[in-house]
Amino acid sequence: MSTQFALDLRLARRKAGYTQGDMAHLLSSHQSLVSELEQGQRGPTLEQIIELSLIYGRSFESLFEALLADRQKALRRRLRRLPDPGKQTANMFNRTSSLKRLKKRLESQIKHGSA
Repeated sequence: MSTQFALDLRLARRKAGYTQGDMAHLLSSHQSLVSELEQGQRGPTLEQIIELSLIYGRSFESLFEALLADRQKALRRRLRRLPDPGKQTANMFNRTSSLKRLKKRLESQIKHGSA
């Protein structure tokens, strides 16, 4: 879990004037979850990501910029090390072009400051 994400989340909560208890209630969870999120010990679920975005009135991308950057780096690393699938089959027809598009999107995001 990204340390920057945890810091951003804590800062957003404090800036809004919410307590961890407020956030726990709004997320229908426990205060310990909010604490774990803010300490980077745990990542949010998809439902929590959506709710956090709504609570803070920020787009998913702006709220989770650090997480997106981490995932983009991880994908770039895995893409470089993707094993050869061996024999090509009919259901792999678009594999090469799809991998090229993925690589291009990830590189484009680096150039535009998204990662």
